[in-house]
Amino acid sequence: MSEYEKKIPSDTIYQKQQNKVDDFSFNRQVVDVFPDMIERSIPGYANIIDGVGRLAAKFTVAKFNVYDLGCSLGAVSLSIAKHNQQHEIQIIGIDNSPAMVERCQRHVDSYTYTTPINIKEADIVDFEINNASVIVMNFTLQFIEPGLRNKLMSKLFDALIPGGILILSEKIKLGNEVMDSAIIELHHDFKRENGYSNLEISQKRTALENVMILDEYSLHEKRLLKTGFDAVSIWYQQFNFVSFFAIKG
Repeated sequence: MSEYEKKIPSDTIYQKQQNKVDDFSFNRQVVDVFPDMIERSIPGYANIIDGVGRLAAKFTVAKFNVYDLGCSLGAVSLSIAKHNQQHEIQIIGIDNSPAMVERCQRHVDSYTYTTPINIKEADIVDFEINNASVIVMNFTLQFIEPGLRNKLMSKLFDALIPGGILILSEKIKLGNEVMDSAIIELHHDFKRENGYSNLEISQKRTALENVMILDEYSLHEKRLLKTGFDAVSIWYQQFNFVSFFAIKG
């Protein structure tokens, strides 16, 4: 753990009753507590971060780029840098939150790896992406407006070299009311066990309702295959938190 990480305060954003719960955003208040929020909210998050780095290392190619889209505080970028064995690659982290980018740069700078990590503030929908052997979106696509997702996937496909991969981690819908209800309750139990109250869980869910729009895994798979990827497979899942990857032939 870096000195930066030791200073992270606990997430208490939704601890008090709010008259009106605003839509969730990656503002400075969220950025300040983000590592604690993620660790207590996403089951298996540390395993996903480590696994993404290990999986990416199998597909990085010298002199080609690796992208971490929606990089937040750079956990994926750092994991890839840690596991990378190739020379002459760079990791490019993109996020559209100014507060997140500023904090991410400090976080990344607190580590020393031979693989360079460049953090940029931009909207991934508009940002030019090219010459990529690996592209990662870790719990990012779910915050992109649904009408833009197909076009974005086509853009990422075009940016990848043959043999390159796209790694996507997403919270998904299961597509069955009873199953969705059961898995949501399991997730809420997980959050309670990590110290969140029912009020915090309820208010956070309200905040995310209009911001985080979930797809079923079957839609993700269909979209990626239609885009042109040769194969899509889940490599990790806990509850309805899934990480999968697609290979470009």
